[in-house]
Amino acid sequence: MSLLSTAFIIQYLAVELRDLWSMVLIVKLQDIVDEMDTLSDELHAYLNKQTGELVTISSEELQAAEEEDAIESYPEWQREAIQKAQEILDSDDYLSLPSKFDIHEYSIIERFCTEIEDAELSDELLFQIQGSGAFQRFKHAIYRYDIVDDWYRYRQKALEKIAIDWLEVNSISCTTNEE
Repeated sequence: MSLLSTAFIIQYLAVELRDLWSMVLIVKLQDIVDEMDTLSDELHAYLNKQTGELVTISSEELQAAEEEDAIESYPEWQREAIQKAQEILDSDDYLSLPSKFDIHEYSIIERFCTEIEDAELSDELLFQIQGSGAFQRFKHAIYRYDIVDDWYRYRQKALEKIAIDWLEVNSISCTTNEE
């Protein structure tokens, strides 16, 4: 093999590798976590696996797109979102991010309470999250016991873990703030 053909092969492989690498989607973990953190029963988030674009759409907009309602009957400001919802429904490029049901905030709170080292405080917090009004009582308790920062750090780590697991299942790479 001549030096010229070896150089050609190396150049060809470099171009192929560059093209292949450009097809690999890499997202920021914090962007995924932030998007998941804004979700509610009425909001759904999607990731375009080709571009990395994150999109949040309301249930109403998804329903309008599914039912192919006349877009003109919606306010101007909502039409673009309905069109985006239609694009999401019609394309295989979008992946649904974990929903509020997948995240299950109560389980995160419960794990936080059980992992508190002070047994009395752990028991008190577990008592506070029982029954109706659990979220409100938990919020008051973390302020009363001055563990708000501990809670939000724990919650952040839990959301990051959920996001990382979801990204891995979908073969999507991510970067963190440390990278």
